[in-house]
Amino acid sequence: MALPSSTQHVPTWRTVPLPGFLLSALRQLHAEAGDPDPRTLVFRDRVGRPLRRSNFRRRVWLPSLVRAGLLGQVLNTGPHRYRAVWPDREGVEWSAEFTTEREAVAWVATKAIGGMRFHDLRHAYATWLVTDGVPINLVQRVMGHEQASTTLNRYTHTPDDYAARVLAAFDGSAAFLLPPGENSPSESGSDGNGDDL
Repeated sequence: MALPSSTQHVPTWRTVPLPGFLLSALRQLHAEAGDPDPRTLVFRDRVGRPLRRSNFRRRVWLPSLVRAGLLGQVLNTGPHRYRAVWPDREGVEWSAEFTTEREAVAWVATKAIGGMRFHDLRHAYATWLVTDGVPINLVQRVMGHEQASTTLNRYTHTPDDYAARVLAAFDGSAAFLLPPGENSPSESGSDGNGDDL
């Protein structure tokens, strides 16, 4: 799939490989739209124009975060009763009652502070690719970065299971590096003298 990237506000295009499951989903969306033109935008507003970032954020992204439990919370408290809960800038939790889930979700999406940004998906994508062993020059290319250092230093983050991944890389083949009598690295990650490795 070709995606626009921008350098000094001049759009350029790059090709990004798409997995089969995503191609199937996009083809289904296209078929449901009933438009035979393959150049038709997949993600568009109600009249077929490109989605504006602000509209996408307000109408799709923030409500999706609320429904996923990543921004505030909506609780079903009884028949036709939904409690919206959200944090403000100071971390104070607020709540309000609504008669529909849709209203409660919209309220939290409007009032809550924080949550994942849409751009964070690029960071997650780069981290996922690098962590799964895709060479950095290929990740740099699909990300549209001029420098691999941008991809590594700004877009990739340490996965939660980094220690297990490092140990798995050795897979017992480096046992000769351990001091005599030790069968495995210590669980604490220190050298026994209180110093981190």
